[in-house]
Amino acid sequence: MNNNIFAGIDIGSRTVKFVLIKKNEIIYQEIIDNSFNTVDICKRFIGDFEFESIIATGYGRTLLEINENISTISEIKAFATGVNKIINGDKVILDIGGQDTKFIKIKNGKVIKFEMNDRCAAGTGKFFEIMAKTLSFNIDDFSEIPLKNININISSMCAVFAESEVTSLLAKGENRTNIAIALHKSVVKRIIGKLQNFITDKNEHIIFCGGCAKNKLLVKLIENELGMSVVIPEYPQIIGAYGAALVAAMNSGKNFKA
Repeated sequence: MNNNIFAGIDIGSRTVKFVLIKKNEIIYQEIIDNSFNTVDICKRFIGDFEFESIIATGYGRTLLEINENISTISEIKAFATGVNKIINGDKVILDIGGQDTKFIKIKNGKVIKFEMNDRCAAGTGKFFEIMAKTLSFNIDDFSEIPLKNININISSMCAVFAESEVTSLLAKGENRTNIAIALHKSVVKRIIGKLQNFITDKNEHIIFCGGCAKNKLLVKLIENELGMSVVIPEYPQIIGAYGAALVAAMNSGKNFKA
């Protein structure tokens, strides 16, 4: 047993994130694609390292709770705990993951409001993967497209119907880069209304987490619509796992003050 080392694992629909912390600082992190054998992936993580205790969170956390008797916490608590540790003050967290979107409002260190869309993949990482493939972009190039004015609108946010709409636009000779920008704008239009409902003070930090926070075009469009800067944590994808590890340390009585 390794004293003062704690683990957190965030089992998402697209990826599994694993973090080790010591004195609240991340000493190891890893992200791996999820698959049909989620439990085996998690067991490999767990078996390769020594730590005092572990907490699981995320889409598939109950798999570990049932199969490995590992304690779990909600994604809301995990993200709030992780973000609170790295960014002071009141804040609104936007997390766009592989197949869900979360909005979390934190005031005086406490979650006072949250909303989670986990019933539709519209505007999530999976949506962007499908659209990038349809337009023959790799996902990195898709997110690096420079913003410019266009005259195209994508009306559907359902991945199936949007893909059909994109295919139709390509058949009409529309530029694929312009279509990509239109897709990003349609996602932001869907997100921004809900996000603005969570913002009550221009001094609040807007924290963007999840894999989609690495999408520079998406970030730029959100900032333009809000008229506010968006803060991207150094490692936006592992915030949930980090928060879970912090809770493991707290539960042991060894949560170290910053």
